[in-house]
Amino acid sequence: MDIRIIYDSEFGNTARIAEAIAQGARTAAANADHVTLHHISDVQPEQVLAADLLVIGSPTQGFRPTAPVRTLLSKLPRTGLAGKAVAAFDTRFTEEEIKSIGRMLSTMVDLFGYAAPRLADTAGKKGARLLVPPEGFYVG
Repeated sequence: MDIRIIYDSEFGNTARIAEAIAQGARTAAANADHVTLHHISDVQPEQVLAADLLVIGSPTQGFRPTAPVRTLLSKLPRTGLAGKAVAAFDTRFTEEEIKSIGRMLSTMVDLFGYAAPRLADTAGKKGARLLVPPEGFYVG
């Protein structure tokens, strides 16, 4: 089984989560032939398509994944993830931080959400089978 963890990270938070996921996969997946961790700048669509299990992570920026993550996913064929197991995660502000910034931001987050659900939705539209619901990790 080829497991690939692909992430973008602006301040290192998403990278740390991706590294922990990779370590956990290496420990737990005794039948995994290959567990690799790729920063978004070092991965090509062909590498994504070669994975049996794909974990995609991005910071939430502007209520969505970063532009490089969106670009990579847009380059995949329409059914390029058909039959592949996928999990998605994001990093985000805590609810307390959002509330401290102001009610308007809190309302916008309620309306527009976070990166992980969008990643999961995009992967699903490309045929992926979601292993778990999208997950958010609070950073501050």
